[in-house]
Parts: sequence; C-alpha cells; structure tokens
Amino acid sequence: RVLSLELNKDRDVERIHGSGINTLDIEPVEGRYMLSGGSDGVIVLYDLENLSRKPSYTCKALCSVGRSHPDVHKYSVETVQWYPHDTGMFTSSSFDKTLKIWDTNTLQPADVFHFEGTVYSHHMSPVATKHCLIAVGTRSPKVQLCDLKSGSCSHILQGHRQEVLAVSWSPRHEYVLATASADSRVKLWDVRRASGCLSTLDQHNGEKSKASSEAGNAEYN
Repeated sequence: RVLSLELNKDRDVERIHGSGINTLDIEPVEGRYMLSGGSDGVIVLYDLENLSRKPSYTCKALCSVGRSHPDVHKYSVETVQWYPHDTGMFTSSSFDKTLKIWDTNTLQPADVFHFEGTVYSHHMSPVATKHCLIAVGTRSPKVQLCDLKSGSCSHILQGHRQEVLAVSWSPRHEYVLATASADSRVKLWDVRRASGCLSTLDQHNGEKSKASSEAGNAEYN
C-alpha cells in the first residue's frame, strides 16, 4: 500500500504561500478545513470540500493571516493546530517566541503567550476533557504548559538538558505527554504528578552497537 501511494489526480490546493510550508493541520470535527503555516509567518485556511461537484477541483483558500495583517507572526510558523473540539479556534507558534490563540471567525488573536526563546512545537490534547493545557517546546530545556482557561503559563516540567524540539499528548490518556529534546532523549510525563517524569527513552537504553561504542570511546580518549 505504501509503495502504491501517489498524489490525488482530481484534487489540487490553491497556491497562496510564497515560501516554504512548515506545518499543516486538518480539523478533526468535520475533516473539512485545513490550516497551513509558512516560513514567512503566513497562515492560510483552506476549505477541502468539493463545492463545485466537478470531478477535478481546486481546494480554495478561505482566508489568511498575511504579511499585511497587524498580528501576523514576525518569523517562521513552526506549528498550527485546530482546537480539537471546535473549529471556532486554532493555535499557532513561531520562531518569534510566541504562541497565539486565534478566533477563526474574526482572524484576531484571542490570547498571546510570550516565551524567552524560540518556540519549536506546541500541542493540545485531542482527548482531554478535564484540562485545557497546551504543551510548548522552546529553546529552553523546560517544557512549558499553558492553560487556556486561566491564560497563565506557570506549569513547567523539568528534566531535559537541552532545547525541547517536539511535544505530543497521548491520544488515549489525557494527562500523559511525550517530549523530545536535542539531548537525544524522549520523556514521558504525567502532568498531575509533582515529579512529572514517568520514564526516559534514550539512545543508550538498548544494546549499544559497535559503532556507537567506538564513538563513545573516541570522546573520552
């Protein structure tokens, strides 16, 4: 099946971005609307439905947060994500050190979280019903948890040694979070626990290969 995958010959997407596209997200409520975030800070919202009813069609852009928008990200957008339960809101994070919560209907930010370093990744739980936490990975080794309800970003998970490059909530357990860092480690957290970290996965947990052993010896010689 993988080898037989190919592009859809009947469906195209209107080209709006003038530079590279870093991130995409299709909303899980209807599966109809798609967000894209570009390296120039631009965000575009597409309608994937075939409104023309023709066999071949182009998915049109409904609106965009372009370079002339007063609240556009100043630098590259690294992650866009729909609010998992409602298409009225979406989120975006950027190298401009911000995470923005957008009102889809007005294309205005409802809230903005500011960080000390570059934001690499953020994620909202697709299954959470008891919390509204957004996990954020930045240049800091500390994992930030922003609360949509209170607007605060006071919860921090400590344990990584270098910047946090990716964050992802469990698709089954609403309090379990996975984070990946430049320190070559993946950590699993239960955000309810004071200690936080459940387990750490790193390149040395398994049997070392000959190549990695030789590389390690070379470092200490």
